[in-house]
Amino acid sequence: MYNQMWTDAMAELSHLLTEELPAEPRRPEKDRVVFFQHLAMLYVRYIQIFRTLETVYDLVVHPQKRRVIRLLLDGVMGRVLELKNEMVEKEFSEYHYMDDVIFDLKLTPADLEIPIPRFFLHECSKEVQERKTMLTDILKMVEITESSEKPFKVIYMKQEEAIKIIQMAERARQGRLRAKLNEKSINMNRMYKTKDSGAAVAEMAATCIQKMWRGYLQRKRTKIAREEEMIFLGMAMDPKYLMPCPAEVTADAIDDSTRLKRDAHEEIFQKAAVTITKELRDTEGRDMSETKKGQIRQWFFECRNTTGAFPDYPDVEDGGSALIFVEKNPQQLLEEIAAKEEEDANSKPKGKEDKKAKGKKNKGKDEKEVIKKRRNESGNFNQRHEVELLKEEMRKTIQAEIQVQVWLLVEQKTFHKPNLPSCPVLFSRTSKKKGSKSGKKKKKEKDLTADRTVESLCKELVEQGLLKQPNNVRLQDYLGDYNYLGTTLRQNDIEPMPSLSDVRQVLALYAVLPLGSQAVHEKAPLIKAILLAGPAGVGKKMLVHAVCQETGASLFDLSPLNTAGKYPGKSGLALMLHMVFKVARLLQPSVIWIGDAEKMFYKKVPKEEKELDPKRLKKDLPKFLKLIKGEDRVLIIGTTKDPLCADIKPLCKMYSKIILIPRPDYGSRHILWKKLIKSHGGEVTKALDLSSLAKISDGYTPGHIVQVIQSVITKRRILQQANRPITAAEFVAPLAKYDPVFQEEEEALKNWYGKTPLGKKRIKAATGKEDEAPVKGKNAKKKGKK
Repeated sequence: MYNQMWTDAMAELSHLLTEELPAEPRRPEKDRVVFFQHLAMLYVRYIQIFRTLETVYDLVVHPQKRRVIRLLLDGVMGRVLELKNEMVEKEFSEYHYMDDVIFDLKLTPADLEIPIPRFFLHECSKEVQERKTMLTDILKMVEITESSEKPFKVIYMKQEEAIKIIQMAERARQGRLRAKLNEKSINMNRMYKTKDSGAAVAEMAATCIQKMWRGYLQRKRTKIAREEEMIFLGMAMDPKYLMPCPAEVTADAIDDSTRLKRDAHEEIFQKAAVTITKELRDTEGRDMSETKKGQIRQWFFECRNTTGAFPDYPDVEDGGSALIFVEKNPQQLLEEIAAKEEEDANSKPKGKEDKKAKGKKNKGKDEKEVIKKRRNESGNFNQRHEVELLKEEMRKTIQAEIQVQVWLLVEQKTFHKPNLPSCPVLFSRTSKKKGSKSGKKKKKEKDLTADRTVESLCKELVEQGLLKQPNNVRLQDYLGDYNYLGTTLRQNDIEPMPSLSDVRQVLALYAVLPLGSQAVHEKAPLIKAILLAGPAGVGKKMLVHAVCQETGASLFDLSPLNTAGKYPGKSGLALMLHMVFKVARLLQPSVIWIGDAEKMFYKKVPKEEKELDPKRLKKDLPKFLKLIKGEDRVLIIGTTKDPLCADIKPLCKMYSKIILIPRPDYGSRHILWKKLIKSHGGEVTKALDLSSLAKISDGYTPGHIVQVIQSVITKRRILQQANRPITAAEFVAPLAKYDPVFQEEEEALKNWYGKTPLGKKRIKAATGKEDEAPVKGKNAKKKGKK
């Protein structure tokens, strides 16, 4: 079944690649709307391939197939992120609404959900797992030392207060005794009354019982009839579909056993790889070495015979010694090196699009080659690894290792024995041409903690509260509904506020996928810092912890309030940032969280916060941000509830992506009430009017809803549910104690977002002024005078 799913996904991928890279180039599309529709269609179709390949990769047990699928999966994830980046550039918005595309492809909003690949956590290397255990051990040690240092608190009380407490306890005891005595006397009186009255009382009792029983039966029949009518009309779900059917339970059990089998096959494959590598080294290693030496000698002498002089050693950037072992003659190799140098010198701004197009073509060719390869597996029923394929792969690895060793050996002979006749000076180390690069050397970052181990650095950061354990929350726990009116509002020139589901999808694309896969992080558009802006209680901190939990990332806290008073002075600040970023690279993937990010860029620091010096990271943190490279899976996530009090220019300069999180809409509130009441132990019955509850909670954040549910659904109330179901009225009074997020506050946030670079572009596109070039210099002054 999964092989068929893989085949179908490959066929769809091949079809998409032929559409993206046609034989004849298309004319450039001038209509922005039509071009965006084309991008949206590609985006949705790639997401469907992504979802299929993720399922296949999780449940295929063949180790070598899984490696091929993993390459495809990383490529598809990278392409999804590229398309998302293009859509943002064309529509000038982080949120997109594709209702018409979904309708055309006959999909549901659930099909647009970005899946979090399960291998992000399953395939964590042993080193990462060891580091996690090390972190938990350090956290336990710090907690133990803190608890041992805390002295026992002795509470001193006045004599009058102590007497009052004793009196209250004694009065309560006497009151309970009186209540028990009263209950006993009432029961005794009832018993004596029934003895005095005779058959008349018994008849009345029987009539009362019959009345109650008949009423109960009729109400039950009416209720059943109403439920059957609602099921018949399609207004309610049949109870038999609410519980998982036996087939679903069996399918889940089969999936679990398949995963166990997959892990067993992977272990056998790893052991076989080690054994086969050792055998190949022993049997074929010497022959490979002699062959490589002969190829190098032949190449140099053929070059001398062709050009009249020994050639320069190919640069590492051009391929190094690997160029020698390509099946080409010396003249072709020299021409190729010269052409590359010429291309590097000439292509600067124009080269980006060309490289991108070439990359897409090469990618298409590679994937088409993969599609064409078919193997007969009729004899491999257990889906174990194929030994011959493994030998071919290991042979290539060994050849690459021997190639490096042979070249080092040749290099030593040519440099250290230049006067020997058998070893002529073939090339010089300074063979690079002067015009190839501008020769400015970049300063290396000075390691301030070179003499310290990772364990000691982690321990110090944990003690200072800068390295923390993320909370156990997942991205799917961030509840929200799809925005069904987005396309309609945009067609009427009204910018819709995103739903919580849109926020979850954007963060999965920008944070989870790049942090979870090294290949995706290196190839996809690089995002170094994200800012989550929204009112208090919308779940910004929860999203940060969810990103860490989904990717197994380490969490560092550089919030202004958390760093206040720690590592004072310029040298102390430099040491703190150096330690955080060094450990973040070593323990990658890593997330550096900056809570209350607006404090770092205050326009004017409030008097009560001047002692905390919230702006101390303003100058140094952007410098460290520039040092993050494509291979570093380190992401800075800032959260802010009041971005209006910050200077917007440096804030936008630091955070390349700004995600606005609004109040939850009606659909999201309905889901929040329903799911959270169930998760806290409550039962959602017909007595609970969720629709009215979602309506009256307009303006309240998920944080408010969680606090209200926790205050209402207590342990005692859970026990009372059988006799007295939970109603919506019980939540009204606790909800009224909190102040909602008013429309004015949300509009202020929306206006602030309009001043960000992306917001400005969106406003210009809406008003039709996007094509106007900004006036600079003297022309701007003349225009201002006029």
